[in-house]
Amino acid sequence: MQFIILGCGSSMGVPRPDGFFGNCDPNNKKNFRTRCSALIKTTDENILIDTSPDLRQQLLRHKIKRINKVLYSHMHGDQTHGINDLRPFFINRKKPIDIYADQSTSKYLKNSFSYCFDKFSKEYPATLKLNKLSKNLHVINNKKKIKIKSILVEHGNVKSNCFIIDNKIAYISDVSKIYNKDFKYFKNINYLIIDCLWYRFHPSHFNLAKSMEMIEIFKPKHSILTNLHTDLDYKILKKKLPRNVVPAYDGLTINL
Repeated sequence: MQFIILGCGSSMGVPRPDGFFGNCDPNNKKNFRTRCSALIKTTDENILIDTSPDLRQQLLRHKIKRINKVLYSHMHGDQTHGINDLRPFFINRKKPIDIYADQSTSKYLKNSFSYCFDKFSKEYPATLKLNKLSKNLHVINNKKKIKIKSILVEHGNVKSNCFIIDNKIAYISDVSKIYNKDFKYFKNINYLIIDCLWYRFHPSHFNLAKSMEMIEIFKPKHSILTNLHTDLDYKILKKKLPRNVVPAYDGLTINL
């Protein structure tokens, strides 16, 4: 089973569409960051987390031929606006793809992308089936059920969901506050992939200091910083971090 970070960039990516790299060295390939999406790849299923606007590029890069399910963390455009790139997988499967979202995200998706969920004609059938995101889901790997737990966190003025896979890896791409009651789920796991937008304070994201504070509390074996802005050069940031904490880069793959 693999967990693949398809994209680790902030909402405009690195470089931005206008070519701005900020503090990031354009000669380092790890500074080229598409928007956040991830993939859980098992022997039986491919489970996508979020549909970033760069999804087509990400799926082609990794030669992903099928998508079985999609989990949405929240409603923001950098997590949802690649939704139309799921259509080829509907064509291949000949049945709608199951997607899972909380209530506010489901409402946003239905209002913004109604053509994905409603049958308009024989030529344009519904390509996706919307399901409620429950606290406990599962995927199949080697004919065994692998648990995925979703936990609600704050992300500025909205709520976001993070996902814990098999009690081994936690993926928290967009967060400004984790509730104390949920700390127990994150402690002593193997991998913590956590939001780290930049160095200074941001009302909707963890900055480096806050990410490191959470890492100190949870004490995972390994930590990976994601949702990285143009402020954060890969090489410079890596030098600031302890040995068991690294910046993400597009395509970083964890074997579980």
